[in-house]
Amino acid sequence: MNLTRRLRWLGLTLFIVFVDRATKAWVESRPADYFPHAVIPNIFEIVSSRNPGIAFSFLAGSGSSLVRALLIIGTIAIIGFVAWLLVAGQGESALYTAGLALILGGATGNLTDRILHGAVTDFLAVWVRFLPWHIFNPWPTFNVADSAVTIGAIFIVFDVLFGKQHPRES
Repeated sequence: MNLTRRLRWLGLTLFIVFVDRATKAWVESRPADYFPHAVIPNIFEIVSSRNPGIAFSFLAGSGSSLVRALLIIGTIAIIGFVAWLLVAGQGESALYTAGLALILGGATGNLTDRILHGAVTDFLAVWVRFLPWHIFNPWPTFNVADSAVTIGAIFIVFDVLFGKQHPRES
């Protein structure tokens, strides 16, 4: 896949960043008494929460400006690495490249939040009432960026496990 075709995937990245920021701005503009807002009663709600940590609120309780700075620097490093993979890679499938673009968009969306607010705005809550146990009820709240990162990672894993293996050129 040539560079021009690979750069087209940056459109998906920009779309994710835009949708993520727009949905977070919408949630942030709602009054506090709007939440929780049931979209599908007992299954899906819109809530308002801030996560200063990383996935599943790990490090959320630290409140340290050093931790915040390290999270920002670490995210910038990850964004740089994923952008390099997206632009410099050769011979990867469209599924793999789409996965990179989704991860890049999600990481950029959450980095923007972390820089602007010191925490990531999460607002989607899913209840899994059909499970016989109450672990993750509801699932941890998440946002569009988190979804993009998760879907992107699934795309890459799926491509690695089940994609056609093309011999690399020397």
